[in-house]
Amino acid sequence: MTITLVRHTRPNIAADICYGSSDVGLDASFESDARDLIAELRQPQQLITSPLTRCRRLADLIGGTFGVDVYIDSRVREMDFGSWEGIPWSEIPRSELDAWANDFLHGRPHGGESVAMLKKRANQALLEYADSDQHTVIVTHAGVIRLALATDDTADGWSNSVDFGGLVRY
Repeated sequence: MTITLVRHTRPNIAADICYGSSDVGLDASFESDARDLIAELRQPQQLITSPLTRCRRLADLIGGTFGVDVYIDSRVREMDFGSWEGIPWSEIPRSELDAWANDFLHGRPHGGESVAMLKKRANQALLEYADSDQHTVIVTHAGVIRLALATDDTADGWSNSVDFGGLVRY
């Protein structure tokens, strides 16, 4: 069947902060943004969410609206950026950013997950849900959506994204 990937709404954190696996709250516009997003969705038969609060709150609202149970799947959580979590991108040492760029798929200068690690766990989930005969909505993050849209394993191949509160049919 089909999968609809939904990116969580805007988090309550400065735009320049690296916050991958950090459990940050949601912006004050959450209710309005969520209602706009829900108006674009069709009835899910299965509803999956990342365990992070910014996804779970949205999934709970979607589930309540459509009368569908919410299931948490940690495989669709955002990438763990290790020592970079919670700091501005501009304060990450240039040498570490360069090391990551030079080995986009396997580099982990931050000590967290590599893109390959994210790809392995999230792709396993996406393939599993794609094999289902149900319309599945997955509330997730930019990294997982980039994986789904990736054209190859280079940084350029992963440059696609979706806005906060946006959705992609996969």
